[in-house]
Amino acid sequence: MMRRRRVGFVLVVALLAAGACGARAQSPESAVGDWSTLSVGGSFNASRIQYGQHWLLGGTAFVDANFTWRYGMEGETNWEVLRQFEQTHATTYLVGPRFQLAGMGQNAQWRPYAKFLAGDGFFNFPYHYATGNYFVIAPGAGMDYRVNSRIRLRLVDVEYQDWPGFTYGSMTNLNVSAGVKYRIR
Repeated sequence: MMRRRRVGFVLVVALLAAGACGARAQSPESAVGDWSTLSVGGSFNASRIQYGQHWLLGGTAFVDANFTWRYGMEGETNWEVLRQFEQTHATTYLVGPRFQLAGMGQNAQWRPYAKFLAGDGFFNFPYHYATGNYFVIAPGAGMDYRVNSRIRLRLVDVEYQDWPGFTYGSMTNLNVSAGVKYRIR
């Protein structure tokens, strides 16, 4: 009888010790969900500038850093320099949080997101008579499409830029862009 108790006690202790040890068959990243990624990209954009009420074309360079699959940061620079009217153009340098919504489709090929960026806006007035730097806030949203594990197409990215301290009163611009991004990590 005493022998059975000892064997039972040793068996229970061995099972508890085995359960306390980590399983070695799974990688640590998949066990804790290491979703952190870093991506860079570029896009072609069209901006409706309220000053002069016309469309400017240009390019965008951006960096996306995701801390989890849902939360991250985005930094971008927009150059609206094509189709200038009387040498009027704008450039913005923005950064802020980015929230990725649940993916749609098989393996989350379609990824909608929302963002809220803030930063500096540089504006060149007609005929280079003056220039100015202004605070800019830009809420926005968009949709990415996964081509493969490294490349995503940025199908659409829309921002509503508000320049609250603009020289002639608050200025609001609409920025629409599309491009491609590449995942570095």
